[in-house]
Amino acid sequence: MLVVVGVGPQEARVTVKDQRFDWLVDLYSPASRVPAFLEVWDIAGLVKGASEGHGLGNNFLSNIQAVDGLYHVCRAFPDDDVIHVEGSVDPVRDLDIIASELRLKDLERIDKIEADLAARVTRAGGKATKELLFEYETVKKCTALLRDAKKPVRAGTWSSSEIEVLNGFYFLTAKPAVFLVNLSEKDYARKKNKWLPKIKAWIDEHTGEPLIPISVSLESKLQDMASNESAEAAAAYLETNSMTSALDKVILGGYRALQLIYFFTSGADEVKSWTIRKGLLAPQAAGTIHTDFERGFICAEVMAFDDLKELKTEAAVKAAGKFKQQGKNYVVADGDIILFKFGTINTGKKK
Repeated sequence: MLVVVGVGPQEARVTVKDQRFDWLVDLYSPASRVPAFLEVWDIAGLVKGASEGHGLGNNFLSNIQAVDGLYHVCRAFPDDDVIHVEGSVDPVRDLDIIASELRLKDLERIDKIEADLAARVTRAGGKATKELLFEYETVKKCTALLRDAKKPVRAGTWSSSEIEVLNGFYFLTAKPAVFLVNLSEKDYARKKNKWLPKIKAWIDEHTGEPLIPISVSLESKLQDMASNESAEAAAAYLETNSMTSALDKVILGGYRALQLIYFFTSGADEVKSWTIRKGLLAPQAAGTIHTDFERGFICAEVMAFDDLKELKTEAAVKAAGKFKQQGKNYVVADGDIILFKFGTINTGKKK
């Protein structure tokens, strides 16, 4: 799930377009087709002082707490009809405000967490466990990053064990981010805007995360054309003005920021993309289909999409020795086509 920093809380499910999925649909002509998707929330915007409850800060910060990542939308165009809460357009200043407010909110939380851990360590005396001491040291390191270095949690260098500790606190600045620079249609078409280099410099200095130029007015116009006229009319408008929609790039950027991949299940009944975290093992991937698949996991029969596309049929893939059985330690790769085999679960209950 992603949050878009914007105005007006709305929820949308957006499809992640993938030519591999389209190819599988053409191959199997299934009765059901289920592509990958993201859930995107547009939540009331952030103002200076939000960490102290100003504006809609409390609502914003509570809503953002449970999401997995952030789109930061930076306005980089003047418009007398679109009022800016700060009175002028300055996306670098806006980024400073947002970064500061999120950091201050995390700092407020971590001060309480550190104080609680310090008290527990003191009470335990010399009997404090290694786990407790490690958690305490990790939190102190995080506090120093937020307060002294004035950097977000995700900008720190963390071991896998430290990440496991920090993940339990859901810090706002730990969430991955994609920066969307909202341009006028004119600037988007000519691929030029005075703020773009300054925004890029700010991002590189702070976190180095992806920047994607977009024209929201253009995307809105394209959606209206596709709804009221046709998709062909929208495509013709883009071609006439030598532009491309940034929407698919935005969606894919969010997907990648969250370290998400997907595998396919395919056949005449259904072709479906299953979203998982990168690095997931086969049994846990099976669990995304059904918990029984994970508990009773026997093996995964796997073929790579590229092999199927090259050889055209499953039979040809098998004949080439590229249809393989994988065990519990297999790390699922993006684009794998998988059939899971599982056994019945013995609950241990007597009849």
